[in-house]
Amino acid sequence: TIYERTREIGMLRAIGASRSQVRRMVRYESLITAMIGAIIGAVIGLGIGLAAVEALKSEGLVLGIPVLGILMVLIAAGIAGILAGVWPARRASKIEVMEALQYE
Repeated sequence: TIYERTREIGMLRAIGASRSQVRRMVRYESLITAMIGAIIGAVIGLGIGLAAVEALKSEGLVLGIPVLGILMVLIAAGIAGILAGVWPARRASKIEVMEALQYE
């Protein structure tokens, strides 16, 4: 969380990172975290789905992989990641350098 990384953010600001760079960093981290979770979830879900399809083949049921649905979920996860990072990014960019360096 931003509270746990206050000192790190203060150090970045002390060595010259601008407020917008800190905001961008937090937003990117949020996006990357959301995308990693979405990709792992999609791979696991796809694996379980393929196993179920394979098991149902003997019953004569043939199903396809919903590629469009998977892509839509990945896009939605990316958007959610960006939105989830807006408030923490704003909070991080407002941290004062001296206060952050003294933070424990």
